[in-house]
Amino acid sequence: MRNFTESDYAINKNAVGIVYRFADQTIEVTLEDYLRENPSKTAADFAELKALSDEDYYNTDRGGYRQTWKNVSFAGLEDTADFAALSPEGEFMRQAEELAERTKRDALAKKALDKLTDVQRRRYVMYHVQGKTTREIAALEGVKHQSVVECLAGADKKIKKVLSNG
Repeated sequence: MRNFTESDYAINKNAVGIVYRFADQTIEVTLEDYLRENPSKTAADFAELKALSDEDYYNTDRGGYRQTWKNVSFAGLEDTADFAALSPEGEFMRQAEELAERTKRDALAKKALDKLTDVQRRRYVMYHVQGKTTREIAALEGVKHQSVVECLAGADKKIKKVLSNG
């Protein structure tokens, strides 16, 4: 049975600094070492790196555990993909695809909002982003409640048309 207190994750997590373990030695980079080598950085930068290091060791440790302790039949192998840790390249590709999808969605949302009149855009943002009710918007703008409702319905119709043509 593996001793948890000797795992890379546990050693790094319990250390004040960031621990690097090699085959022949273990090195701990302290805050002082980091600031001395990187004068333009701050303690907050070090804390962020420490958190990333802890997370990386944790993911590696959990990935190893999942791989070595899983007993799956060949018929169930396709189900294990959801539990396996991604390789760094796989994680990079996943993040790149996510960014591309988010960029595409943002461009489509901007295109849809650009189709709205100024009044529709303002009311749409107040309703959907700021969470105001149609009655609150009507009171703020000094107009009838029904005109806000109709304006938002028209905005929704324009946005749906842009999104369906996407």
